[in-house]
Amino acid sequence: MSVSRKIALLGAGSLYFPHAIPDILLSEELAGSEMVMYDLDTEKAERMAAMARRLAESAGTRFSVKAAGSLPEALDGADFAVTSIGGSGAEVSRNVYSSYFHLADVRICAQYGVQQLVGDTCGPAGMMMALRSIPAYLDICREMERLCPKAILINHSNPMAALCRAMRKYSNIQVIGLCHGVQGGIVYAAGLLGVPPEELCCTWVGTNHYYWYTRVTHRGEDVYPALMERVAAATDRPKEQLSRALSLIYGHQIVYPEDDHIIEFYPFLTQVPEGPQALPYHLPEAAKAFGNDPAQPDPAHEPPAPELRAEFFRHYQEILDRRELPAKQDDSITGEGLGALIGAIANGRRHLCIANLANQGAIPNLPATAEVEVEAVTDYCGIRPLHMGDAPLILKGILEKRFVWQELVADAAATGSRKAALQAMMVDEMAIWPEKAEALLDALLSASQSLLPQFE
Repeated sequence: MSVSRKIALLGAGSLYFPHAIPDILLSEELAGSEMVMYDLDTEKAERMAAMARRLAESAGTRFSVKAAGSLPEALDGADFAVTSIGGSGAEVSRNVYSSYFHLADVRICAQYGVQQLVGDTCGPAGMMMALRSIPAYLDICREMERLCPKAILINHSNPMAALCRAMRKYSNIQVIGLCHGVQGGIVYAAGLLGVPPEELCCTWVGTNHYYWYTRVTHRGEDVYPALMERVAAATDRPKEQLSRALSLIYGHQIVYPEDDHIIEFYPFLTQVPEGPQALPYHLPEAAKAFGNDPAQPDPAHEPPAPELRAEFFRHYQEILDRRELPAKQDDSITGEGLGALIGAIANGRRHLCIANLANQGAIPNLPATAEVEVEAVTDYCGIRPLHMGDAPLILKGILEKRFVWQELVADAAATGSRKAALQAMMVDEMAIWPEKAEALLDALLSASQSLLPQFE
């Protein structure tokens, strides 16, 4: 059975969509649906729409595709909105990590002794990404409340938990956060155990980018002890050495094991006054990849010259032109499963997936409003989380602090509260002395002033 739905892609110029669009187009459940692109940079949306039309013809699922000239046009009567908005305005950059605003966040933090790496989930840079993004998301939600109040918003952007918490708290729109951290962790664990990932049955507790297994079985057999043995022996994997050490201390394997994300949940990045080059493991290289490179000049905030914009779109178009339909849709164990998720909800099909949702008792000893990433099941009404069990004491303590940070960041972004932003910085593991934190906050807000009208 198939049903025709209107699917709005917002921030459609994002290079997330060359992956997401083909996955949706392969859905027989959504055959005949309409896909509408909207982006602040209309040229990006039009180019993405052209790619989608080409792929839609190959898919044979009778999708219609167009680029919208305004947000209301894209959302009017929509059934789903898929968002990928990085908090850098209409800037011409390959991704949010190479944007002026993100690079400024990372460099300013380094000047105050905070060596951010990825900077999209926690720490001062993660907070700033949220402060710039959340007002745009709340504008989208207000338009959805007016034009398509029953539509479901599926968010792909970071900081995932803070964005989803803000939308859930300050709007009536049903929000689903979609990531691939857990799926990557399942593939990693399966690789260590030498079994297919679809044969592992796992439960875990945690929030986006930060979770731990509480049970791992293979064909009914408890393989968690074997997994921990393989983790202890995995000394030859340079990108997972910090998470390996922490997992052995906790007695629970970190699901998403890459050190560049994991380290940002700890105070270690305020303990390297020499700069990112003094970090252990492979982390100096990771810092450079995400813009924390003292050898590079500070970014300049100015419109790109015509030749730079033309060069950007030459590379951008090459990426779109290379994109072809995959052999099959993503599943929800090794991939994000966006097309399957939308198709299942549209058809009321019960479908198991992994999503960022309000806890609502899924992890009973954590707050009901906490943003957690869990297994969930779909139906006509949307999605609901499955029971994952209590968080062990050591993990409960770590997570509750993260939920407070997410709440403060959501409030600061929605209300323009400098006090809430400063409190978020002080409760974060990357906290620095209060006087320095206030000066750092002033510098960060000043650098992003053009995208922070709520703080005027």
